[in-house]
Amino acid sequence: MSSSPVGVFDSGVGGLSVLQEIRRELPHESLRYVADSGHAPYGDRPAAFIQARAVAITRVLVGEGAKAVVVACNTATGAAVDVLRRTFTIPIVAIEPAVKPAAAATRSGVVGVLATSVTLSSTNLLRLVGQYPAPGGTVMQACPGLVEQVEQGDLDSPATRALVERFVAPLVAKGADTIVLGCTHYAFLKPVIQEVAGPGVSVIDPAPAVARELRRRLAAASMLAPEDAVPSEGYWTTGDIGQGRRVISQLLGRPVSVAVLSEGRI
Repeated sequence: MSSSPVGVFDSGVGGLSVLQEIRRELPHESLRYVADSGHAPYGDRPAAFIQARAVAITRVLVGEGAKAVVVACNTATGAAVDVLRRTFTIPIVAIEPAVKPAAAATRSGVVGVLATSVTLSSTNLLRLVGQYPAPGGTVMQACPGLVEQVEQGDLDSPATRALVERFVAPLVAKGADTIVLGCTHYAFLKPVIQEVAGPGVSVIDPAPAVARELRRRLAAASMLAPEDAVPSEGYWTTGDIGQGRRVISQLLGRPVSVAVLSEGRI
């Protein structure tokens, strides 16, 4: 299975931030990406809905030959990763908010977390915060509307900046000097988040750690692609194909071909 692709999925285009880190860490791997943009955002969806989508999309990726699947969506991790690991035998690597390194890095003692409402209420995040408490507390901030801005490819307009200011300012006001990006979409807003937060605040994106964990899991199973492999990529969206092609190409910084993943396949 070493030449088989790695599957990656997210509620939309945010998981492309994880795919980019996987490409840097594992340049020889073939990748398949599903953006469930037709159902984005997952942030306010019921857990049962998210679980059903996660299982269906993973089944599609397995059908494409995926030797491992990366859940590049914090909301899907919180709601569905246990179900996925019970359902499928291939490695399931899931992203989660970088609470542990943030708690170790903070100087003020206060850590802020930007995430969707479902992620903030998930047992997974609450477990992490309890296991790795920040000395001065962890401040949670839901960010309604930010995912939608990234789905439109709107990364730096006045409207997007206003939303970022609305969500980041309360964390800084409460003393947070370390902010965790608890949604993969937010990685594409990191420059604006950093500018609004100020130079004294560290902004942590967990995507590089996910790529390293994927490497570890593939190596342990002797499934790393050979160094002479010629990697391929494939992209699907459940949303509007024109917008999907435009935004995915924009976020990756290069033109890519995108296909529609019809509901008949899920």
